[in-house]
Amino acid sequence: MTKEFPASEENFSSILYLDGVSVSFDGFKALNNLSFYVEPGEMRAIIGPNGAGKTTMMDVITGKTRPDEGEVFFKNSVDLTKHDEAYIANLGIGRKFQKPTVFESQSVFNNLELSLKVDKDIFTTLFAALNDGQVARILEVLKIIRLTDKASMLAGNLSHGQKQWLEIGMLLMQDPDLLLVDEPVAGMTDAETVQTADLLRGIAVTRSVVVVEHDMEFIRALNTKVTVLHEGSVLAEGSLDVVQNDQRVIDVYLGR
Repeated sequence: MTKEFPASEENFSSILYLDGVSVSFDGFKALNNLSFYVEPGEMRAIIGPNGAGKTTMMDVITGKTRPDEGEVFFKNSVDLTKHDEAYIANLGIGRKFQKPTVFESQSVFNNLELSLKVDKDIFTTLFAALNDGQVARILEVLKIIRLTDKASMLAGNLSHGQKQWLEIGMLLMQDPDLLLVDEPVAGMTDAETVQTADLLRGIAVTRSVVVVEHDMEFIRALNTKVTVLHEGSVLAEGSLDVVQNDQRVIDVYLGR
């Protein structure tokens, strides 16, 4: 199914497009006519108070939750509301949850190997020989996530921040076009937070990245467009300086 965009948006191109999306849970409207889009190669930060709809938005995009109404399209042509989580992940949408989930009894290298985008089950992958291209890809991702010198370390021995980077690396092994990252710097040291902003900016050079976060200094370090959600809708959009000086945003979020 191909989305028909308005004539005024004749040359419009998006990797993610939400229009009029609403979701209710037992009478509570988690999303209320939510509309926004992300362009190919764009990084977007999503902020807002607890209960603003950030997690539900991610659930809708990844097929975990079906919207009551509205449209959700990937690459202008794929209607995400028609597919389940596994199908959507294979389309090229990767999601990183707040709490890292890595194979702690496996090495960092093996975690990335297990995440290779190949048509094999885990048992086969563990005992199959890697080809040169696969090894090169793992080494490339190790460099991106700043864990080259930790390749042989058990994932369980990494710091909290390093586990977050490893999980991002595991998603990168799937080569997603769109990466959804939920509160990546929660619990990190200041140094890890700075490195994570740099890491995500580097990733956003070659793919689209949507980051949900509360840490304003981290958002500033991302140096990107910010969308503010409130009560399931977009309250404001723009640079961090613009939204921080929006009285509506101050009233419902920043001023608390």
